[in-house]
Amino acid sequence: MAERGVTPQVEWPAGPDTSLALNRMGTFDWDLDSGQMFLDATALEVVDLRPEEFTGTSAGLRTRLAPGEEARLDARVAQALKAGRGHYGAYVRSRGRDGSPGWTHVQGHILRDAHGRPYRIIGIIRDAAHDPDEPGAGGERDEGRRRLTGVVERTTAILAHARTVNDVTDVLKDPEALGHLGAVSIMLGVVDGGRIHLVAEGQLGSYVPEIEYTRIEAPLPMSEAVRNLRPVYINSREEFQQRFPRLWPYIEPLAVRSGVYLPLIAQGRPIGALGLLYTWEGEFTAEERNVLMALGSGIAQSLQRAMLFEQEHDLAEGLQKAMLPRRIPEVAGARIAVRYRAARMGRDIGGDWYDVIPLDGGRVGVMIGDVEGHDTDAAAVMGQLRIALRAYISEGHTPGTAMARASAFLRELQTDRFATCTYAEIDLGTGMARLVRAGHLDPVVRRGDGSCHRIQVAGGLPLGLPAGEPPEGGHPSGSGYPVTSLELHPGDTLLLCTDGLTERPDGDSETGMREFMEAVRGGPVDVEELADVLCDLVGDSGSGDDMALLLLRRRGTPAPRGGGPLSHSLTPGDADAPSMARHLIRAAAAAWGAFDQADEIELAADELMTNALVHTDGVGHISMRLTAEGRIRIEVEDTSSALPRQREAGDWAVSGRGLMLVDRLADAWGVEPRGGGKCVWCEFTVPGRAAPGDRGPTAEAPGTEAPDASAAGA
Repeated sequence: MAERGVTPQVEWPAGPDTSLALNRMGTFDWDLDSGQMFLDATALEVVDLRPEEFTGTSAGLRTRLAPGEEARLDARVAQALKAGRGHYGAYVRSRGRDGSPGWTHVQGHILRDAHGRPYRIIGIIRDAAHDPDEPGAGGERDEGRRRLTGVVERTTAILAHARTVNDVTDVLKDPEALGHLGAVSIMLGVVDGGRIHLVAEGQLGSYVPEIEYTRIEAPLPMSEAVRNLRPVYINSREEFQQRFPRLWPYIEPLAVRSGVYLPLIAQGRPIGALGLLYTWEGEFTAEERNVLMALGSGIAQSLQRAMLFEQEHDLAEGLQKAMLPRRIPEVAGARIAVRYRAARMGRDIGGDWYDVIPLDGGRVGVMIGDVEGHDTDAAAVMGQLRIALRAYISEGHTPGTAMARASAFLRELQTDRFATCTYAEIDLGTGMARLVRAGHLDPVVRRGDGSCHRIQVAGGLPLGLPAGEPPEGGHPSGSGYPVTSLELHPGDTLLLCTDGLTERPDGDSETGMREFMEAVRGGPVDVEELADVLCDLVGDSGSGDDMALLLLRRRGTPAPRGGGPLSHSLTPGDADAPSMARHLIRAAAAAWGAFDQADEIELAADELMTNALVHTDGVGHISMRLTAEGRIRIEVEDTSSALPRQREAGDWAVSGRGLMLVDRLADAWGVEPRGGGKCVWCEFTVPGRAAPGDRGPTAEAPGTEAPDASAAGA
């Protein structure tokens, strides 16, 4: 089930790093939603604040900033947030407790949710009194050393939260990255079989020979670092030329005088390499080498974690897709489109599903659902539940009974999971749809004239919860999942979706539903195009949950709508029920323009009701409606699975003429199995309403050889 309004979880506050504290680098953690800010002990020492003096917000730093610096720092942060950058840095003038001037360097990494909304900033505060920005600082090499030392704490704060390989490469490809590293070019390669795949390059054109793929045995510095599991230091242009002649023609035009290629090692094996090129010349000091090794170690851990994370997600996503239908069948009389979009959250996949089930008699069943949870178990439960519900429907169970049995099946799995679901069974010949809902979103219908509205479907409990089973031998209406009837006219579109399409990061589902409805109302007629529009509109601003969408459009030219339906229950022992039903049927027939046929319609309906009451032990149900094709359709449901058959009655027989009368009176009739029962129906064409050529042939009941003649009809 979709989790509403969930923000990506990162421990609050971010824990202090001992290695940073040893270098007098403090950390801060700023919650943008609440405004709360946390400074560790080292950060408080850097800004010369006692713990009791700090207010816990960014305003608490004002007393330690020189006049005008607060506004400049706020502008730098606002610019980074607006531009969508992942981090920022700034030197600000500061004042000590005694008023002495100084410089403080602030670096922040901006955390954003799956849809780009910033919600946290985690960063570093350090004393920058001796940085090159201050007058009197050292030369280019000293500047590079100081910046290189700072990059370790930067990667500690930023790469610790990288969840994908793209997160890692984005940090290294950022325009500010080269400056922080003190390098003019940076390359990141990932080991892929016997090759190194270049996945990030900080300066285009500086790494021509090793773009895309390089063999590990190639005479190039990155390959050598991976082969030997040792850094490759190059201290001069001459060394570039002598050691790597293949690379030299591409280095020669650049202002590059030294470089280092670091193997990225995780669990004792190389997973990639990092290359850095510099404009200064000379040997790397022991301090620089230690810092570079620490840099490589941090990037290797982040890269391995990101690669494992993506592998787990791919496996989970593959499992989820395997549980969904491999193809959507072609259904005569309908255009169907489905869309599924998985949230890119590692193993956190959901249990969303959809299915399309062709049924006999020109009917089709469509369903959509969502199993609670976001893990591989949710996907596995989803697959089992989808198949079970499909089996119950294919057996002929009514929508309410199939849903109740699916609920019992889910409880028997003992997974402690529940699921929501909406199922619709549509007769594409008449347009009549029967819908049942188990705790799921209401479906939406867009009419042929462009109007759009939500269908209030009477709902039951989510699947897997108690009180969803039908009573022993009971009618589907007592299953705990009531059925709602709806007529789909030619050109109408039924839309079913999971809440991943309507939820928003702030939990405002009503706004999401309103945007969804507006998109449906103004979207294209073609279901494939409409499905794309809905995904594109909502996908970028959704909740980060999985999303499933199913659209069914009834084929044909939009026509005048039918009437009804009329619905009435038949209970054994209730002498008034048949007479009341006959009265309602005669009145409806007259209202729908069949006054001259009212006797025939009433007689046929009476025969079907009598069969249901005399030859079955359970309750019955009669419904009547005017279809968009101009026919009056009568349906009588009962709980007997025995199919009736038409037979010739002798002159002195007291029964056996019921179906013969229905066959003579009606334009068409038939029988549909409904799980533990059946539905016997007949249709009458209303003069002046039927389309040309609409009169259909008389339909024989399928399976006319009933196994029990006593239950086969009057």
